[in-house]
Amino acid sequence: MQTDRTGTGPDPRGAAGAAVIEDGAGGGTADLVAALDIGGTKIAGALVDLRGALTARTQRPTPARESGETVMRAVTEVLDELSAAPGWQRVRGVGIGSAGPVDAVHGTVSPVNIAGWRDFPLVERVRRHPAAAGLPVLLIGDGVAMTAAEHWQGAARGHDNALCMVVSTGVGGGLVLGGALHPGPTGNAGHIGHISVDLDGDLCPCGCRGCVEVIASGTSIARRALRDGWQPAGDDSSAAAVAVSARAGDPVALAAYDRAAQALAAGIAATATLVEIDVAVIGGGVAQAGEVLFGPLRERLAQYATLPFVRGLEVRAAQLGTDAGLVGAAAAAIEALGLRGREARD
Repeated sequence: MQTDRTGTGPDPRGAAGAAVIEDGAGGGTADLVAALDIGGTKIAGALVDLRGALTARTQRPTPARESGETVMRAVTEVLDELSAAPGWQRVRGVGIGSAGPVDAVHGTVSPVNIAGWRDFPLVERVRRHPAAAGLPVLLIGDGVAMTAAEHWQGAARGHDNALCMVVSTGVGGGLVLGGALHPGPTGNAGHIGHISVDLDGDLCPCGCRGCVEVIASGTSIARRALRDGWQPAGDDSSAAAVAVSARAGDPVALAAYDRAAQALAAGIAATATLVEIDVAVIGGGVAQAGEVLFGPLRERLAQYATLPFVRGLEVRAAQLGTDAGLVGAAAAAIEALGLRGREARD
């Protein structure tokens, strides 16, 4: 286990992904929760205190194209690393934010981007880990986890009604309504990526047509740009490379981001009209394009959010970065376990 006192993030060395301990706070007495953030690219884990600070962190790459058991082995390795970290004995529960759909009622996950997991009993398997035996385990979607984090400590803080979105290889989201996280009965509420905004559009992996995700995800932005004649400067044909070209004025790259912004605006406006949110927070890799995305997004939103009660809707960039999923999974667990407020006494 490697140690990183600078807090600069995971050590990229090693095929498996080296464990990183950011703060060896093993001598305290305050409660902690363990958090897992499971996506198509990485499986991250952390110990999180009741103020939202990560005291230990580790991750593995997700073997998304391999068997379900291979993916679960990566989760087990993350739990092995966390349970060996100082402070594990103070863990009071485990929060999991997973790519979805998830089923919080039955504790299963069926991520679109992890083919080996279909109705996979993730909660049960985490509970089987020797270090997690007897601990309560809470499951929510990764978009809901990001929302919990941004509402607790980020760009949605202080807002009672908010939509938070992750725009990356997929598009996920979550809702805060009436000042409280609204995960819905199964943990999937706010999954804006699978709102259809183009009735005759391309087929989405979810089975529907014209979903926000199939237009606005990073993969879709890059695919559209290449289809329309964009020429990468080198071997990088990612959405990030399209953004570089857009900043330089490439009309095809600009059009690809404008189309993504239009899909996002339509989905955000529909959500705002339905539940009266007053802020939309956008995070994920695509959001790192900055004004290449946010400029056309605000313009398009003005075209879609036309009713008086949604015209003042504000769009903000997320603040918590790559650890939002971990902080949010922890936040949801802290709330469910009734630990909120203890940080003032610890």
